Amino acid sequence: MHHFAYKNGALHAEDVALSAIADEVGTPFYCYSTATLERHYRVFSEAFKQGTGGNQALVCFSVKSNSNLAVVSTLARMGAGADVVSQGEIRIARAAGIPANRIVFSGVGKKRDEMAYALDAGILMFNVESEPELEALNEVALAKNMRAPISLRVNPDVDANTHVKITTGKAENKFGIAWERAHAVYARAADLPGIEIVGVDVHIGSQITSLDPFRAAFAKVAELVRELKDQGHDVRNVDLGGGLGIPYMQGNEPPPHPDEYGRIACDAFADLDVRLLFEPGRIIAGNAGVLVTEVTYVKNGEAKDFLILDAGMNDLIRPTLYDAWHDMLPLKEAGADAPRLKADIVGPVCESGDTFAKDRELTALAQGDRLAILSAGAYGAVQASTYNARPLVAEVMVNGDQWSVVRERQTYDALLADNRMPDWLDT
Repeated sequence: MHHFAYKNGALHAEDVALSAIADEVGTPFYCYSTATLERHYRVFSEAFKQGTGGNQALVCFSVKSNSNLAVVSTLARMGAGADVVSQGEIRIARAAGIPANRIVFSGVGKKRDEMAYALDAGILMFNVESEPELEALNEVALAKNMRAPISLRVNPDVDANTHVKITTGKAENKFGIAWERAHAVYARAADLPGIEIVGVDVHIGSQITSLDPFRAAFAKVAELVRELKDQGHDVRNVDLGGGLGIPYMQGNEPPPHPDEYGRIACDAFADLDVRLLFEPGRIIAGNAGVLVTEVTYVKNGEAKDFLILDAGMNDLIRPTLYDAWHDMLPLKEAGADAPRLKADIVGPVCESGDTFAKDRELTALAQGDRLAILSAGAYGAVQASTYNARPLVAEVMVNGDQWSVVRERQTYDALLADNRMPDWLDT
């Protein structure tokens, strides 16, 4: 469910007409709905209050999915922790008001300066993804006369049945420690004086629309936790990752409800006296955001027609990167008898891959008409670039009948400001 709907013939974000925002800030821009963010966080977090068998749960929002400070701050005020993959994301989480002891540091390539920063901040734990990383973290911690709290990210070799570029739990993926090595690496971690074992971590992928992969992974991890506890390891936290999918296409069968997911997770660990951690991103932010764009041209080609938008793949790369589907709605509601058009929906970037949809049937639109690309709140603005020297677009947040720009549109001056001329060209 989201709070983008037609009212009096105009597409609104909550109680604000998107066309009114477009008139003031221009297009393209991202728009986030506070009510949708809050509802999605509440539904997800409440899924773990049922039948937990004494387990507590901490929901750590995946900052990589949407790092806008206003978005993260909205969730922080509801009690969210943060799952981060860089020093920059730690800084964003802390600036948004998330206490360091509710921050989990994931990612396969943590650098030593990032480890040092996280240790000084006092984060909850590091999700260690390799044996070299474990050794490096031990050295960094010892240099500071500290112990680093860690879980090992184990790779259960479970197929999440999702897009190849967003599956993370198979043996051939770069993430995590091989299942067969888990016991040996935990034994090594226990011997390192700068390391404190506090948990186990697993993450099998993203946009997962079946509960079966979760069920299989959780069963394997629960057995591992039992074995580790029997060996004397102090496993207090079990990070089960994120990955539950969202409905991108209207009319498709919806993914499982968080309540079903929560029941599986809680049941798997009911007798283990551990705190469960989760790293949702897409399911919180995905349908809480839209990308509003304007039709620059309608081009009638020989083989097909094209709607050329002022938004491009540099603004929203998901269709190009993942062949992702995004529903689209005109900002002006069309009548039942409005003419239809089948066209490729494309951007202005000088790439054949700059395509949002192929042979998409939509209400016929004309030059100057505006369109909302839905489900763009996760992995949208965070993956944007300035390719083709196109400035980053504005980001807006709506709260009821109020709205505010929460990231200014980049200016051309700012686009050039960090360039430097070498001495031999500075004449």
